[in-house]
Amino acid sequence: LYAPRETLRNRTVCIFFSLCVCVCVSGEHLRVCARGQTCCSSEMEDKLGVQSKVKLEGMVEESSDVLRSTFFSRHKKFDEFFLELLDNSEKSLNDMFVRTYGKLYTHNSEIFEDLFSELKRYYTGGNVNLEEMLNDFWSRLLERMFQLLNSQYTFTDDYLECISKYTDQLKPFGDIPRKLKAQVTRAFIAARTFVQGLMVGREVANRVSKVNVSPGCSKALTRMLYCPYCGGLPGLRPCGNYCQNVMKGCLANQADLDPEWNLFIDAMLLVAERLEGPFNIEAVMEPIDVKISEAIMTMQDNSMQVSAKVFQGCGHPKPAGLSRTSRGISEKGFNTRFRPYSPEERPTTAAGTSLDRLVIDIKETLKKSKKFWSTLPDAVCSRERVSDDDEQCWNSHAKGRYFPEVVKDGLTGQLNNPEVEVDITRPDTFIRQQIMALRVMTNKLRNAYNGNDIYFQDSSTSPPRTTHTTHRSTHHTTHTALHTPLLYSIIPYTLLYTIVTLYTTYIVPYYTTIHYYTLYTTIHYCTL
Repeated sequence: LYAPRETLRNRTVCIFFSLCVCVCVSGEHLRVCARGQTCCSSEMEDKLGVQSKVKLEGMVEESSDVLRSTFFSRHKKFDEFFLELLDNSEKSLNDMFVRTYGKLYTHNSEIFEDLFSELKRYYTGGNVNLEEMLNDFWSRLLERMFQLLNSQYTFTDDYLECISKYTDQLKPFGDIPRKLKAQVTRAFIAARTFVQGLMVGREVANRVSKVNVSPGCSKALTRMLYCPYCGGLPGLRPCGNYCQNVMKGCLANQADLDPEWNLFIDAMLLVAERLEGPFNIEAVMEPIDVKISEAIMTMQDNSMQVSAKVFQGCGHPKPAGLSRTSRGISEKGFNTRFRPYSPEERPTTAAGTSLDRLVIDIKETLKKSKKFWSTLPDAVCSRERVSDDDEQCWNSHAKGRYFPEVVKDGLTGQLNNPEVEVDITRPDTFIRQQIMALRVMTNKLRNAYNGNDIYFQDSSTSPPRTTHTTHRSTHHTTHTALHTPLLYSIIPYTLLYTIVTLYTTYIVPYYTTIHYYTLYTTIHYCTL
């Protein structure tokens, strides 16, 4: 580091701090450093104050680099894996059904294409209700197969609607739809929420790592980092506890993020366990082609009983005429049994890895990130930046031992910080928004752990409900999704941002920060 040329007592001096060539003068003009003999002018001190801000920003960026890059890379890896898993599952089903059922499949493939399209749309944050979408899939499949198995009859739209009403009662596909719906719903909720959690963690880490340096912090940093140079002690590093107090004061708001961050990490680990076990989306999607084929075969085996019950409940349909076959689809070759992929034929997933390996890796990484924000001062005040000799170090005004004790973490712990002036009645609004974001994401993760999806919808800002059109060979029906999942669902954000801003600006100075929890609870339950 070097400072520009300065004029001191009409003498031009080039100050290069690593080779401190210094003309000492009285320091009465200084506002931060000691006013004894100094080689810094007031202009230089101002520039060093600016430099101290840049220095802190750089140190925090460096200390948080591993955390931020980890969340970025793992989010990218999981997202690629899940999307490629869906693509491979769709390709596997398509290849096998074409080979097994031929034209009977290709003429009706839009049912299966729509299934995977809706699954992808749900995963990427689309407006999809999984349970209703899966119910719709099985209803459409029943109607289409019923027509194919009874092609000697003509069916009206009303008759097909009647068939759909008997789906639960008839159970034409056996117990496969019920089991598959439970497995798919839990697995997709867990997968999507986990990836959302990685995204929220990434965004929060990126935002909180950009430090807002207060005037009090800037003065303390200048005093710690550059006043030794002005005093003619360029090689003297700060005392360890002195550095700790300065950083705990400058990063007090970041430390307040730590409790909610730790709860968020715990919730991420819970969902990670689900991804390894009963909610493993890889274990659900890889054999989905086999399960759907088994359901089709069950329907075919029970076609006589199913048809009889439908005819009894919906009435006897009109004959199609002489041009139709009298035996239905069984004479068209629909009795071929399905042969699934062998392990060597099945496509590999993203980067040739597996979900188990990804989860093992992310669990270890998440565990290491706990207590990150409260230990950030330790990372900044590393051995390379502080003196290893408690007697031969900079103690804020001279070379010698630093006697004050290290203060506690967080904003309230800075009340008696001897180095940094901190207004504990005015928390950083931006940091409080990140705490709120983590709190909402943690709630979603805990619900995903139990197999439940949580939707937050702001009626004033959300788009109108979309209509999903279900295509049949002869008619159309509409399905309206009941919920709007928001990929970055941090409560109705426009409403929340306004309330939190007003709250932290005008109310917090007179009340303790615990009222944030009350605020969150009120907004949270109102949105539900």
